[in-house]
Amino acid sequence: METQLIKVAVADGIAVVTMDHPPVNAQNAEFNVEIAYVFDMLSDRSDVRVVVLTGAGKVFSAGADLKARPDRTKPGEQWQHNRRARESYHAIRECTKPVIAAINGPALGAGLALVASCDILFAADEASLGLPEIDVGLLGGGKHTQRLFPHSTLRRMMLTGYRIQGPELFRLGVVEASVPRAELLDRVMEVARQIAAKSPAAIRLAKRTLNTIEEMTLRDGYRYEQNMTTELATHPDSKEAAAAFLEKRKPNFQAG
Repeated sequence: METQLIKVAVADGIAVVTMDHPPVNAQNAEFNVEIAYVFDMLSDRSDVRVVVLTGAGKVFSAGADLKARPDRTKPGEQWQHNRRARESYHAIRECTKPVIAAINGPALGAGLALVASCDILFAADEASLGLPEIDVGLLGGGKHTQRLFPHSTLRRMMLTGYRIQGPELFRLGVVEASVPRAELLDRVMEVARQIAAKSPAAIRLAKRTLNTIEEMTLRDGYRYEQNMTTELATHPDSKEAAAAFLEKRKPNFQAG
């Protein structure tokens, strides 16, 4: 499948996914389908170890395209619209590779849902997160936002349309750093290279484990994590990591 709105560039184990739907990377049906396809595809590519998601221009994603709202007079249209949107976010969260968000500008509504679906977040000083749906008679993004913000902040955002800027996102611990837009991708690539240097098998199991235990009890979650640790210990990469550490050399991990 060739994508028109989502661009992918791969080098040195790092895939940079750029949302390129001018002027503000608004999400329509084609956008959501392409996002889901791209992240499913990257899950299966052995030459990709980590993914960076960003937006072209000065906006990460302004959210749902209000000009592409579903025609509710057509049976099934609203259901299909909702399904495409949520599956695009799930595809990011469920991607077998870690996904780093390089939030280059505003990420609003459905754009915030994209951000919250990523594993590690970096923001430009010019970036902002918000839920403006209340101003256009809609709702959405609250559950995703709940993963990033505490109770009062989330409700202020959803009930008033309040937006939070990059430096404040860093102060709140929502993002790893807030830097000038011109420095954002360089900062993100530093972390991407660190992840790409790790065992692909270990990274894959680590992300799967974190996703799975997120909503488990402490007892069940830690038991699951221990089971995954036991599984990883039988992988050749585990033995290679231990040997490389003892021999003070760079490990040579299996691909994929």
